[in-house]
Amino acid sequence: MSGSSVPSAYAVLLRGVNVGGGRKVLSADLRAVAQDAGFAGARTLLNSGNLVVSPGTSGASGPDDVARLVRAGLARRLGLDVDVLALTGADLERAIAANPFLEAAGQDPSHLLLTFYPAAPDPERVAALDPLAYGVEHMAWSGPVSYTWYQGGVGTSRLTPAVLLRTVGLWGTARNWNTVTKLAGLVDAAG
Repeated sequence: MSGSSVPSAYAVLLRGVNVGGGRKVLSADLRAVAQDAGFAGARTLLNSGNLVVSPGTSGASGPDDVARLVRAGLARRLGLDVDVLALTGADLERAIAANPFLEAAGQDPSHLLLTFYPAAPDPERVAALDPLAYGVEHMAWSGPVSYTWYQGGVGTSRLTPAVLLRTVGLWGTARNWNTVTKLAGLVDAAG
């Protein structure tokens, strides 16, 4: 998602861990994976697959390298095959700046989810998605990020990650507004 210069820190997002009784990745294990790979300053946020790292001695030259190294480390250490996405501070700042739901960000941040995808989905597939068919949802896109305000509640919505995967044809990993802004702050502080 980012340009060619090597950033000094990355937010690493794991998909589908520590939710609904599924695959578990403890924060301590996630930090250990990062340290084993040579990343510096490994910090986790919450217990939901959020990691902030600096390249250190990892040899990572960009977000794709960071994601690959963390994914390989999870397989080695925990025997898990987990989708991993690494974002730069600039990626996070662009996502925050493009938020079309400012009211939700201020008044209902836990129900405003940003879903980060490894690439921008096909516009025709996005256009075919009608979020109102799944509940009281408001949805918009900006490149490889979708913004969904689950006004009726996230847990009761039928607009699930499985529906999004089937509709847009790409996996994504979602974080609520509060988590995204906290991750941006951690990446900025680490840089």
